[in-house]
Amino acid sequence: MLCLQASIGALNDVVDRALDAVGKPAKPIPAGLVDLGAARSWAVITVVFGLALAWPSGPLTVVIAGLCAGLGYVYDLWLSRTIWSWLPLALALPLLPTFAWVGATGSLPASLVPLLAVAFLAGGALIAANGLVDVDRDDAAGKATLAVRLGRHRTWLANAAAFTVAVGAAFLLAPAVPGTGVAGGSGVISGSGVDLALAAVRTVGVPLGAFAVAIGAGLLSAARSAIRERGWELEAIGTAAVGLAWVAGIVLAANGGASR
Repeated sequence: MLCLQASIGALNDVVDRALDAVGKPAKPIPAGLVDLGAARSWAVITVVFGLALAWPSGPLTVVIAGLCAGLGYVYDLWLSRTIWSWLPLALALPLLPTFAWVGATGSLPASLVPLLAVAFLAGGALIAANGLVDVDRDDAAGKATLAVRLGRHRTWLANAAAFTVAVGAAFLLAPAVPGTGVAGGSGVISGSGVDLALAAVRTVGVPLGAFAVAIGAGLLSAARSAIRERGWELEAIGTAAVGLAWVAGIVLAANGGASR
């Protein structure tokens, strides 16, 4: 997955080099730090290597990895300059836990399905946040992203609303720590060290992630782009924390976890 993200990022820099020369001149290609041919080669080499690394986990894992890369390329080549820029990430984010789980086990548990819906909402919210970071530069460069079309206020509201639903669903639907009823419950947790670690991740992950998302949303309302960027980063970290907590709960529930 790291290789696939490297490939998507390299292609994005290749496609956006003219816009970056206006809005982000410090990026590697417009700054002359990376040759255009080298960036193109890097995009090809990393996706081939990433798919090759996925192959030992089975053909289905390779297909899911290919879908992830394909959605990134669709964003880079076509949708990043349109009001539909949110769609590829909204579709790709649910594929990340799917990729990991199918690659590790060869199947997808039913308890993971609600997380995929939550990830769809979070993915759309994250791309809206990313657009808020660059809204001034994108507007100046003529890049008609979702944030440019909607404006900062409405984009922020859409981001906040989507995350409110996503985080609320995580509190309600994420598997509870066995033996406690709910994450952070008062039951006594016993079991192996792995069980205890998973229980800790499940217990603190959702509230900690929600806190990070809330602080990030607050920073995204700032006037300065540099502060808004910290807000986008905090929302991304919070999303990851919620996702990891959810997956930890699924593992505990599947194995009998802390209740063993």
